[in-house]
Amino acid sequence: MTVLLVVAILVFLIVVHELGHFVAAKIFKVRVEEFGVGYPPRAFTLGKIGSTEYTLNWIPFGGFVRLYGDVGEGQHGRGSLIDASRLVQAIVLVAGVAMNALAAWALFAVALHVGVPRVVDTPLPGEELRLVVANVVPGSPADSAGIAAGDEMLGLEDSRGDMLAVLTPELFSEFVQAHGGQQLTLTYMHGRETKVTDIVPAHAVVPEMVGRPALGVGIVSISSRPLPWGDAMADAFTTTADAFTTVLQGLWGIVERALAGAPSISEIVGPIGLVGVVGDAAENGAGNVLALAAFISVNLAIINLLPIPALDGGRLVQLGIEALMRRSAPKLILQAMNALGVALIVLLMITVTYNDVVRLLS
Repeated sequence: MTVLLVVAILVFLIVVHELGHFVAAKIFKVRVEEFGVGYPPRAFTLGKIGSTEYTLNWIPFGGFVRLYGDVGEGQHGRGSLIDASRLVQAIVLVAGVAMNALAAWALFAVALHVGVPRVVDTPLPGEELRLVVANVVPGSPADSAGIAAGDEMLGLEDSRGDMLAVLTPELFSEFVQAHGGQQLTLTYMHGRETKVTDIVPAHAVVPEMVGRPALGVGIVSISSRPLPWGDAMADAFTTTADAFTTVLQGLWGIVERALAGAPSISEIVGPIGLVGVVGDAAENGAGNVLALAAFISVNLAIINLLPIPALDGGRLVQLGIEALMRRSAPKLILQAMNALGVALIVLLMITVTYNDVVRLLS
């Protein structure tokens, strides 16, 4: 069932992306010859409206739009993409990314309305909250104890048996500050395992607060309370923007390591790795699955903007170069660049899948 859910998410998001190209092409009178769900070979034709065939194909991992006069095909005339202005071509290309961004916002909005964990600054009276670690200071007492971001704080007790009755970030911090240099017993949830550890608050953990005892953890309050539709749609804008920032920072980290001579894509998850990720999300409710789908949609939007031939970003770079040169690139060069781009993508997918299998076996 998890595998089917992964396939359904990927197909939905890729079809949404292609729908963006489809709608933009229709608006600007570019002929759409085929809108396919899945990849060829063709299973059967669902129907034909105007000049567009709607098909269902055997390989169920996405979809595609086949445009008349697409790059490198050399088709000219009325409705040809290659004969359209470069501005129109750029809009058709960017429309797919825009649809993924819109889909991410919509999915986050539904997730927030259904109920998904989120940080709250001012909880409602009686609202059930969880205290979760947002970050850990390297070399701090918490880091030495093995506490990691995402762990949930369950209880804090001093050596006399006094316990922190109500867990809030403020009270947690005050309790720690009042017991500088004293051993505390911390109970927390790490993954699915409840752990208990002895820990001693230390000074100078946080450089800007040298005289303040601390464990070295940033704590936030998490609520899963469903939001009304209005609030959910408004908050989804911020959540989508945060997702774009997170993905871009992760991508830049990969680039930095590559420039430093230590390239690594071990953190990238492929289709096989997604099975485990989606499975974990499904165990925590529909809201988490929707939020994960939104995050994947953000990833697809950014990946498609990378300046790699055969991706939308590579095509946009090509249009920019053509605009500067004031002439179209030779058909043979475009076909060669697209073939190179496809080869790079296939190589990346093989590598990522290999990493997924290694993680699974280990």
